[in-house]
Amino acid sequence: MARTAYAQAYPSRPIRLILGFAAGGSADIVARLIAQFMSDRLGQPVIVENRTGASSNLAGEAVARSAPDGYTLFFMTTVNAINATFFDNLKFDLKRDFVPVSGVTRVPNVLEVNPSVPAGNVAEFIAYAKANPGKLNMASTGNGTSIHLAGELFKAMTGTNLIHVPYRSPPQAMTDLLAGQVQVMFDVMTQGLAHIKEGRLRALAVTTATRSDALPDVPTVAETVPGYEASSWSGVCAPAGTPAEIVAMLNREIQAALTDPKIKARLTSLGSMAIGGAPGEFATFLADETEKWGKVVRTANIKAE
Repeated sequence: MARTAYAQAYPSRPIRLILGFAAGGSADIVARLIAQFMSDRLGQPVIVENRTGASSNLAGEAVARSAPDGYTLFFMTTVNAINATFFDNLKFDLKRDFVPVSGVTRVPNVLEVNPSVPAGNVAEFIAYAKANPGKLNMASTGNGTSIHLAGELFKAMTGTNLIHVPYRSPPQAMTDLLAGQVQVMFDVMTQGLAHIKEGRLRALAVTTATRSDALPDVPTVAETVPGYEASSWSGVCAPAGTPAEIVAMLNREIQAALTDPKIKARLTSLGSMAIGGAPGEFATFLADETEKWGKVVRTANIKAE
């Protein structure tokens, strides 16, 4: 009776949706779309709070330590699944300290090259890389990021030797890729899409298991390298112990957002695909992603700097 009454009264004050990235990035844009939709339906503000630092770990720690009452939520991304292995001394555990609410989006990475690279498809790129070992520089937006790990997975599955060049920010990496200082990047689609459409970069493949509506004529990596899949995704979690009734309510609101025509159109324009699904489905997805990227981190012997 008490739990039911508590859920019915929820929410009675603003909800904080915390993410570990700066305002204006792709994760922030999606978080704000979902937050505004939920605010309108719940009758309480859902406030996006950008708590940057330590590769989203500060945001994760803040939510893990919050009261499990549904008023503090975590906007989680691929980075958090990678960090579970990448960092040796995290102050929280994804499985122990959070209850999954819902997946939100999946964004393909794009295997994109500077036009100077003499390859028009993935097979030609692999052949060129093998004929020129150590001569292709692979940009990323930092050591241990999803862009970096997508490249490391490709290297492991194809036996290619691409030299990793980490940058401090996406604009720096993109500037050097456009200039030919680095030759390849497994970029998040939202960052490289305009350059691809304008011909300044060549898209060889998308990294998701299926082709993207944003680049329908671009094949997947898996069409040449069976079993390859890498993407940037987002989802919402709550602190462990959050009442099931509140988790279910939040899940329903997120599903409503992801099926709203205006939200769907905006996500498509960003190159994103809705994930959605029940909390249990996101829990399974999160466990699988953590295991998958943990193997890549260990195989490539990637260490936090």
